[in-house]
Amino acid sequence: MLFRSTKSTGAQSQEKLVSFMDAVLGCLPEDGGLYVPDKVIDIREFFTRMDEQTTFPELVAAVAPLLLEGELDASAAATVAESAFSFTPEFIQLDSDFSILNLYNGPAGSYKDFGIAFLSAVLEELRKNSGYSLVLAAVRSDTGASIAHAFSRRKGIGAVIIYPSGPIRGLDPATFVPNGGNIIPIQVRGTLDDCQRLVNETISDRKFSARYSITSANAINPGRLLPQTFYFLYAFLKIRKMLSGSLIFSIPCGNFGNLMSGLYAWKFGMPVNGFIAAMNANNSLGEFIKGGSFSPGPLISTNSPALDVRIPTNLSRLESFYREAPAVMRNMVYPASIDDELTMQTIAHVRAKYDMYIGPHTAVAFAAAQKYAEGPDWKGNNHTVVLATGHYSKFAELIRKATGESVAVPEDIISLQKRMDPIAIIPPNLDAFENVIASCF
Repeated sequence: MLFRSTKSTGAQSQEKLVSFMDAVLGCLPEDGGLYVPDKVIDIREFFTRMDEQTTFPELVAAVAPLLLEGELDASAAATVAESAFSFTPEFIQLDSDFSILNLYNGPAGSYKDFGIAFLSAVLEELRKNSGYSLVLAAVRSDTGASIAHAFSRRKGIGAVIIYPSGPIRGLDPATFVPNGGNIIPIQVRGTLDDCQRLVNETISDRKFSARYSITSANAINPGRLLPQTFYFLYAFLKIRKMLSGSLIFSIPCGNFGNLMSGLYAWKFGMPVNGFIAAMNANNSLGEFIKGGSFSPGPLISTNSPALDVRIPTNLSRLESFYREAPAVMRNMVYPASIDDELTMQTIAHVRAKYDMYIGPHTAVAFAAAQKYAEGPDWKGNNHTVVLATGHYSKFAELIRKATGESVAVPEDIISLQKRMDPIAIIPPNLDAFENVIASCF
């Protein structure tokens, strides 16, 4: 699979194609776009060899060589899958209409664990015996713990976790560079936008970036986005024999990485009939998906904070995708906006009907799925798989308010709340950030 920039078109795109490894290491094209697959890889043969008994590592080991032919052979893919995934998605069919795909069984209790774990393992495999790479990531909440866990002790790789004012949680000080590890947590006196800007500016500083072989672990990196297609394929294998009608996925959408991954899975050959883009009151791309222009409004704080996004990171990927396949936007992607009141009602509804707790982000996706299932425009016999992207116990107080019940918090989730001091606290400027990096490596 070759990659091109979202800003490259026609003959220009053919001139600037890069390999998966170059896209992962380069991370950002020089023209300011994002890397996307240049052509569709047909993986339909995979479905003839796998069934509902296929484990998640087996799926990854089988699909990755198909997508990355010439860069990752079957043996290397099996090594990556075994190294990356000690955890797996959990598929639960609720009834004839709905299923849940729990993606919070990783070390940080988040769907992000899957993409980050694959990125760390494949980077170690493809870079072995060929120098050192430094991975940068702008983070908040549990993403820092996910990155630290995935990259800790990886051979030939260091990780810099940069986060805004406030505490960083869930890290192990033994993994920090001053203690002989390979993780550097840096706090910025600023916002998450400042952190992401510093990551992009550092990557764009080509001389400095080349010196340390710098890339990013944020969703801008295709090495983190592409493996998210695997759990869509996993869900399809689990539900395939039970389907009597159309298959729909309902996805909580903030930066739209999971929607992009689902669309890629469809392009690669996964039989699916539609995707619900479930947004909260911010509704950042509702009009865009309907065919209108993108016009970001003011940011609204909601009880589903990971979806509080004004300008999604993957906007240019969606724009590129829809330029190539405009009918997809009209016929396969269904936008929905869910407010806080309905989010709370849905948490209570799912608990009462299915004896299951869900967090607010999953509730947004579940409410959107119900909205379409009960609406007049929904046609045919549909089964909807709702993505549960974060562990519900992280929102125990919100669930208590919605259901009147106290939620037990697992020990591994409690450990994620432990505060850690950064190696450095810096102003939001490039020189300060690069100086800290240079002093550690």
